[in-house]
Amino acid sequence: MVHKWNVTIPELTGDEERGVYVYLPESYDYEPDKRYPVLYMFDGHNVFFDSDATYGKCWGMKEYMDYTNTQLIIAAVECNHSPDNGRLKEYTPFPFSEPKIGKIDARGRLTMNWFVHTFKKEIDSRYRTLPDREHTYIAGSSMGGLMSLYALLEYNRYFSRAAALSPSLWVSPIKLEQMIRSARIQPDTVLYMDYGQKEMGNHANIRRQFARISSQLIEKGMLVESRIVPGGTHCEASWEKQIPFFMNTLLYS
Repeated sequence: MVHKWNVTIPELTGDEERGVYVYLPESYDYEPDKRYPVLYMFDGHNVFFDSDATYGKCWGMKEYMDYTNTQLIIAAVECNHSPDNGRLKEYTPFPFSEPKIGKIDARGRLTMNWFVHTFKKEIDSRYRTLPDREHTYIAGSSMGGLMSLYALLEYNRYFSRAAALSPSLWVSPIKLEQMIRSARIQPDTVLYMDYGQKEMGNHANIRRQFARISSQLIEKGMLVESRIVPGGTHCEASWEKQIPFFMNTLLYS
């Protein structure tokens, strides 16, 4: 089942409400003593329902979770839809500029502080979670993929594993590499990271950046599964096909 409710993030958008989606396994109702790991996800409106998805196609996470009977809670938050690039601002840890976009201020730290200090506490209080770092994961795609990588590097005391699908490594590769070098990560940190074969041409040098970042993360001691998806594109339909791959990595033990 998926519970849906609204939340405000005063630090980012004042009193404006946005949706929260929380998936609970079927066992949640008939095993009252059981507690569950939690996967936090960005772009929550695109995770479960086509009717809520920006482009009319969601990831299909509910169908996958139900079919596989995966014992995990998913807590996903809707992005900022403001036309002044609200999503980009909230989903980047680095300021950047693009000719077609203009200058984007970085509000990623505010976003992640809200996730770990407010949203996670709310989820842990409402639901029977396993709130420790070992059982807390995070995932997203595109800018959400960049944020998932950022969370694993800078908020490693909260998240032990992450999935970054088609992460926007082009935003500020130099600053990202600096962050990797200075990050303090625990040796059990796990990352799934992929990029679609057919989206490689969307940004200059992305294949080289993807390989370089993957190598630096491995050298840092992170346990990395890095793949280029055959025929993969930059859309929810493509990311849906990667669910078995990244879920296997997140839950592998």
